[in-house]
Amino acid sequence: MSATLAQIAQALGARAIGDLTIEVSGASEPASAGRDQIALAMTETYASGLSKGNARAALLWEGADWTAYGLEAAIFVARPRLAMAGLSKAFDKGPEIDPGVHPTAVIDASAEIGEGAAIGPFVVIGRDVKIGAGARIASHVTIAHGSTIGDNALIMHGVRICHAVTIGDGFIANPGAVIGSDGFSFVTPEESGVEEIRKTLGQRDEIREQHWTRIHSLGSVQIGDDVEIGANATIDRGTIRATKVGRGSKLDNMVHIGHNVEVGEDCLLCGQVGVAGSSKIGNRVVLAGQVGVSDNIFVGDDVIAGGGTKIFTNAPKGRVLLGSPALKMETHVEAQKNIRRLGRLFAQVAELRETVTKLGQKS
Repeated sequence: MSATLAQIAQALGARAIGDLTIEVSGASEPASAGRDQIALAMTETYASGLSKGNARAALLWEGADWTAYGLEAAIFVARPRLAMAGLSKAFDKGPEIDPGVHPTAVIDASAEIGEGAAIGPFVVIGRDVKIGAGARIASHVTIAHGSTIGDNALIMHGVRICHAVTIGDGFIANPGAVIGSDGFSFVTPEESGVEEIRKTLGQRDEIREQHWTRIHSLGSVQIGDDVEIGANATIDRGTIRATKVGRGSKLDNMVHIGHNVEVGEDCLLCGQVGVAGSSKIGNRVVLAGQVGVSDNIFVGDDVIAGGGTKIFTNAPKGRVLLGSPALKMETHVEAQKNIRRLGRLFAQVAELRETVTKLGQKS
């Protein structure tokens, strides 16, 4: 796979200069770039590595003096990470999945497979499943009965899609993702210790035996268009209603979405985020790594939560949160500053106490 600089510039909608007939077959960091690669030098810090590599052309920031780096051509970009998105897409070959259906795949006769779909080795597709046109399904994927997947899906190795799941177009699932597993729902015949503590906030009258009874998951999972699910991420099916993930949302590796949760559109949930059952996440919410969301609460539109934040109560729209429990980011930062000052404050108080004691003795 290769492209000329003119083709790349056109694809990125970017200004280019120099010998635009140069063909490149990939991208690289400047210091390790070969002659057939375009160097990613979109800041001055990275551009300093161009002298160590052999790139003939580079992606540079607007205003850069490309001739000073000994380049034969350059493409100028205003937003480097957006340019990275376009460039990486152009050179991503994707997984090797042969066209058609592999002979080891097991597909129920009632399943509907869209035109141009590619289905790899040892894939199992159940009764009444519908797979859209252009889908690519890698090896060892299981899609259980009654599920529907839209056009142009890319489902990677070992993904498990359980029964009666509905997924839109442009879906991407990375290896090991599980969609539609049963929710973690249990109840005790008598009031449990957890229920008691929720009411008393810590006080327990009596500790007694308790035995858990399973609440079965009768709901499903509904996923919108252009959603991406990371490796080993899990989405539980709903108890009665569906668990939902809105259009354009992206879930990182090892994200867990509990039963009955609703995730809005264009959300970004980073690695190891956990959202407990029946919570609702608004649109365009960003939850950084290891953020936890308690059950039965609402996180408003456009909330951003920093890494490790624990959200125990409703979060108003547009709020920026940090810490455990979650606070406004500026409040958390000020609180941390105050904590660091405590040692000095204690020393000052001790000094004042000693001074007051001495004054009292003199009087």
